[in-house]
Parts: sequence; C-alpha cells; structure tokens
Amino acid sequence: MAALSYYFLVSLIVAVSFSNLHAVEAARSLLQTMPTLPNLPPLPKATLPPLPTVPNLPSATLPPLPATPLATQPTVPSLPKPTLPPMPTSIPSLPTVPKVTLPPLPATMPTTVPTIPFLSRPPAANSP
Repeated sequence: MAALSYYFLVSLIVAVSFSNLHAVEAARSLLQTMPTLPNLPPLPKATLPPLPTVPNLPSATLPPLPATPLATQPTVPSLPKPTLPPMPTSIPSLPTVPKVTLPPLPATMPTTVPTIPFLSRPPAANSP
C-alpha cells in the first residue's frame, strides 16, 4: 500500500512538472513579442499667465561706519638657519650574513601513518 502511494506521488510530481513546461514556454513567448502601442494624440500647449510684477522697495539709508585705525601688528623675529651635517659621499657596505646549514633530508618519505596509542577503558563495575 505504501509503494502504491509513493508511485502515485512521483507520477503526480512528474505530471505537474510537465504541465509547468508549457506555461513557461507560453510566458516566454508573450514576453518576447512586442505589443503594438496606440499612437497618442497631440496634447494642447499649456499657456501660463504672466508673472505679477514685484513692487520697488525704497532703499534704506545707513549712517556711515566710524573710521577706526587698525592696530599695528608686532614684527615676527627671524629664526636662525639650522645647520645640517654633511651627507656621506660613499655608502657603507652591509655586513655579511652568516651561512645557515640545514640538516640532510631522508632519501625516502615514510608511507605509513604512525598509530596513536589510546587509553584503555576502565573496567565495568559489577552491579550486585
């Protein structure tokens, strides 16, 4: 009985997937065809009323600013010129690096994986 319901479910899924293929093809063909658009009638030109004129405002008369003499700035003292040491004419040589010797590598690589020792289990407790 379970096998019969399983086969029915599988056949239902296959039938739905095959019916879905036709829907996908139909949607694709509708998307690929360009619909014909109707021509729009010409719209009338919009006319705007003229802008209102802005009245002239009288200009305000301001009293003249009082003339104040500018404060004199103190003079900045001149700093002495720094003297730099002269540049060397020749570049000093670098010290030599000591030679490092590596231990020799084995001729063949081991092919076995070493075993890891495991701890033994504790003895089982006897229940009386």
